[in-house]
Amino acid sequence: MGKIKFILTLFVLTLPFYMGAQELNCSVTVNSDQVPGSNKSMFEALQKAVYEFMNDRQFTEYQYDTKEKIDCSLFILVNKYDNNMFSAELQVQATRPVYGSNYKTPIFSYYDKAFNFSYSEGDQMSFDITSFGNNLTEVLAFYAYMIIGTDCDTFSKFGGTQFFHQAETIVNQAQSTNETGWKAFEDNKNRYALINTMLDEINRPFREFCYTYHRVALDNMYKSADKSRAQIVEGLPALKECYKARPSMIIINEFVEAKLDEIVSIMERGSKEERKTAYDVLIYIEPTEQERLEPIK
Repeated sequence: MGKIKFILTLFVLTLPFYMGAQELNCSVTVNSDQVPGSNKSMFEALQKAVYEFMNDRQFTEYQYDTKEKIDCSLFILVNKYDNNMFSAELQVQATRPVYGSNYKTPIFSYYDKAFNFSYSEGDQMSFDITSFGNNLTEVLAFYAYMIIGTDCDTFSKFGGTQFFHQAETIVNQAQSTNETGWKAFEDNKNRYALINTMLDEINRPFREFCYTYHRVALDNMYKSADKSRAQIVEGLPALKECYKARPSMIIINEFVEAKLDEIVSIMERGSKEERKTAYDVLIYIEPTEQERLEPIK
């Protein structure tokens, strides 16, 4: 079944062609400042290898036009390095354009504290969805599918499901390994928890809101800011209900954290009732962010 995707530059519905074209426009930074006196060429090689893996590999069967590629970034902080073994942390972020503007809105932001892997200069960065290989490429592929799935969810209701299932496949295969960051109950904020949250039936209202927020509201903000703002306000309580049903649902915290300043900026121009609705939902999910929410209180 073809994936329906809105092409913003043309503002028409289209079906992508079944041809090869990479999906990501990914910047990569490897920071090795925590490893004094190390071989910097190793980290430069790692950065280049990760960049090529994310940007040159085709993760789906669909063709992405250059303007459709998903802007994203990986920041790898290497804490320890010894004998080609890396202990690192990974910040993943992705954005998508808002139609009728030059603005790019954040759609995915996640900080992975358990990014451990082996890498030697010249290693082949291979990946096969049918089996678990090197932890480095498995983690990268996992986040590639998370980014693509999240992006698709903003263009059509539940449009990213097939890609989230690809990420889930990687997680399932990792259960029989000794690698960290993948296991059920190992951590309530690891990769297992992330994909489990995303595919949880309780989370469907949140995913539907993501579509409404981006495709219905933000993409039409240039036509009527008041109408778009009202649509966001109408959908916001779904976040609170999902979070209330399962407070451990980390994807909602990540979404609110990434979107908080953006939502506040939109709601500042709203009515007293709109501001109150937004404030009540956001402070419930992020009770420590009173200062950032002050403009709509």
